[in-house]
Parts: sequence; C-alpha cells; structure tokens
Amino acid sequence: MENRKETRREFLKVAGATAAGLAASGPVKALVSKSGPAREAPAGLNVREFGAIGDGKALDSDSINRAIAAAAAAGGGTVHFPSGTYLCHSIHLRSHVALQFATGSVVLAADPPEAKEAGKGYDRPESNRPWDDYQDFGHSHWHNSLIWGEGLENVSICGPGLIWGKGISRGEFQGPIAEIPGVANKTIALRNCHGVILRDFSILHGGHFGILATGVDNLTIDNVKIDTNRAGIDMDSCRNVRVTNCSINAPWDDAICLKSSFALGFPRAAEMISISDCMVSGSFEEGSLLDGTFRRFPADADIDRNGRIKLGTESNGGFKNIAITNCVFDGCFGLAILSVDGAVIEDVTISNITMRDTVASPIFIRLGSRMRGPAGALVGAIRRVNISNVVSSSTSSMICSMIAGIPNHKIEDVKLSNILLQHSGGGTKKEAVRQLEEKEKAYPEPNMFGNTPAHGLFIRHAEGIEISDYRVIAARDARPCFALADVERVDFVNIKTDREANTPVFILENVKDFAVTRCTSLPDMQIAEASHREL
Repeated sequence: MENRKETRREFLKVAGATAAGLAASGPVKALVSKSGPAREAPAGLNVREFGAIGDGKALDSDSINRAIAAAAAAGGGTVHFPSGTYLCHSIHLRSHVALQFATGSVVLAADPPEAKEAGKGYDRPESNRPWDDYQDFGHSHWHNSLIWGEGLENVSICGPGLIWGKGISRGEFQGPIAEIPGVANKTIALRNCHGVILRDFSILHGGHFGILATGVDNLTIDNVKIDTNRAGIDMDSCRNVRVTNCSINAPWDDAICLKSSFALGFPRAAEMISISDCMVSGSFEEGSLLDGTFRRFPADADIDRNGRIKLGTESNGGFKNIAITNCVFDGCFGLAILSVDGAVIEDVTISNITMRDTVASPIFIRLGSRMRGPAGALVGAIRRVNISNVVSSSTSSMICSMIAGIPNHKIEDVKLSNILLQHSGGGTKKEAVRQLEEKEKAYPEPNMFGNTPAHGLFIRHAEGIEISDYRVIAARDARPCFALADVERVDFVNIKTDREANTPVFILENVKDFAVTRCTSLPDMQIAEASHREL
C-alpha cells in the first residue's frame, strides 16, 4: 500500500510540473521515460490535487485543464470532480480522458469578462471561413464553449453531477452577444471526434446548445437531463449515434435535433442514428424539469414552446437510416422532417410516439428549396418514411399534420399508420377554401402557411403515400379532414373522423390514382384522376 501511495505522489509531482508548462489549448506530449513508453496513469486524478478549490468563487478552469492534460500525457485516465462548485471558463477535453462528476458536483459557467478585460474569458471562436456563411454562428464554431474538444477519440463525460451554464450566452435576444471575444454560447461542443460517451449528468441553462456534436461518430448520449434556455442536443453530420433515456425541456428551441450542415466544409450525411425512450418538452419553466416540480408556463406566456424532435433545418448533407421510437412530447411542436438545403432524407422510421398539448402539426414533413449553401446544389428529396403508432391529444386545431413538397419536387413513399389525433376543432368554411402559398424558399415551420384548409392531414406535391388506421377526433370543424393537391398514388385505409354536416371528408385537387377503403361515411372507391372533387 505504501509503495502505491509513493508511486501516486511521484506521478502527481511529475505530471503536475509537466502539465503546468503546457498551453491549455495546445497539443500535449505524453510523459515518456528514457526507456520509451508513456507512464501508466493511476486509476484517476482529482481536480483538487491540481489546485481546483470548488467553492464557486475562485476560477478553477486552469486547474481542471492541468488535470486533464496530465491524464492525457500519461496515456489517458479519469479526472474526478468531487462534490463542490467549480467556477470555470473553457475546459479542454483530451483523447482517452474521462470526466467524472461526483454527486453534488457542479461545473458552473463563469460570467464572461468585461470589455476592458481583453484576452480573458472563454476561448475565442476559431476561424471557419468561408463555411460559416452557410449556417448560424453557433453552428459554425466550437471553441467558444464551456467544455469543448476537437479531433479526439475515446472521450467521456459522466455523472451524476450538474453543468450549470449560468454565464453562457443563448446566442440571440438575451444576454451577451455570442460573437464578442471571451463569450461562450455552448455548454458542450465536439467536432470531428469518435468514441464519445455522455451519460448520467444534467445541464441547466445551456446557452445556444446544451450539446453540439458536429462530425462525431460512435456517439452515445444516455440518461442526460437538459433544462435550458435554447436548444438541447444538436447532432450535426454525425454517424452511428444512440440517444437514449434523455429528458429535455427546451421551450425556446428544439430539444433533440439532427442536422447536416456545411459547418465541416463539405456536406456529410447524418446516418445510422437512433433516438429512443426520451421525453421532450417546451412547456415547463426553466429549472422545473430538474427540480421535479414541472411548473408550466401560463397559457398566455410569450414562449416559443419548440421543444421537439426534428431533422433539419440545416440540411445540406442528408439524413439516412434514422430510427426514433418510444418518445414522449409534452407542450411543444410535433415531429419535423425537413429538407430545404439539398438534403436527401431516406429510410426513416418513427414509432410509438405520444404527444400532449401539441402546439401545431403533430407530423410535419417538408421539402423546400431554401438552398442555404454553396451555389449549384440541387433540390433535395424525401423518400421512404414510415411513421406509426402516434397519439396526439389537445393539439392546436388550426394547423394540421402536413406532407408538403414543392412544384416539380415531390415527397415520395411515405406511410402513416395507427395514428390517433384529437383536437378541439373550430375551423371555418373560409379556411376550408384557402389556397396556401408555396413559400419554397421560406424557413420551414408548421405555421409558415397559416391555418390549413384541412384539420386532419394536408398533402401537397407528393406521390406513393399510404395512410392507414388514421383517426381524427374533432368537434365542430367546417374544414375537410383531408386536403390533397398535386398528389399521385395515394391510398387511405380504415379512416375514421368526426364529420360536420355538409362538410366533405376529402377535397382533391389535381390528384391521380386515389383510393379509399373502409372510411366512415364514405363508400370504397378508386379515382383515376380528379382535377377537383369533394368526397
């Protein structure tokens, strides 16, 4: 035992002296003996042994970075954060190093420096020219974060413990402007990494992103709770990702979002991704998810109530082989699948989703042509999407689910099955005859078209669509349940909906190869072509 203690003291003395002389953001060389290989790190390093105080007053980030550098220099290891509050600016992750937050530990984001303190504060955003012209500032930089890593392998951050982004900017409208040197706008940012595990910790007030992972492969995010003032988890151009058992309250932005932007300098698909057993919300006051009180905003509060799961909006590289299952939505927008920057979205399956107090459009599938990216890219495509076993209640009645392409670019081969939707109705005859603008280049949101001319499902510019076991519960709505325009090869099977007197179930505009079977109040029929028809 005494020999082990002596070895540990020797290691700490050598590692501490070596790490102290290294620039925190620069490369770290291994501790190498004259005989060759790096020394083996002990089981773990304690940040307090490198000078961290943990009183929430003294700035501890330099001490923490020395501990991480020492572990990396010795070939890897675990850096422990015992109970305490660690006030920090930027923390630099290293390959083969795990951060372990003990129960009662808090990593607290310090306030950014005053303008007169030039050169202090969080790390500056690195250059990403010219690619940062194609996505928002927050998506284009990683170093201006509380915790960040680039080009790393085998990295983990594990709890229990809390990361409180108190001093982090949300990037717009509130707090310091993210572009100011010394200001951070992300809690955790990772770029071009692989073998990453994020598990069992919580994030409060995470800034623009609680977690931003760009070009990260073999990524696991499990049992993470995020209660935040903007976006929860954004995964951009990542491959082989598992997001499980997470709870995210994000009233002002998306809770879990897949992207495929141009931030890496080239289009890279997001693929082989599964999201399961998660809760997402946009309805709770910040902090009330983590403390378990789940306090809801007043109905008239000026809150976005985003909080959803979404593919897009940044969509240059595409989305392939995506599975989302067993998730709960509460007080937020519904599912969104968006290709507006040239992405091909294909082979997506979504199942076992329950939603309450859905803000608008439980299912929103949109192909557009915003084309935010280098010139010359072609309009994208959406095809082979299967959505099943969805329940949405207390849904905003005026904006229904949508499958909406654009002229000459149709969404293809979408199947919706076992869908149960409930809303309060209230649509009028005037809204039933609305002709929605195309808005091909507009930012895609369900409310982009205004109130929809149907209350159950609106389909435009699509082909190969199958809708089965679809029930809509609504009272006193003068709009049809379904409105179709420029649609080919569409089948409706076992459709149930409440129907107002003198109100059609379907309105068809320029529809070919239409069939309906086992629909309440309608006989089975097949229609080869209809320029305009009400059923």
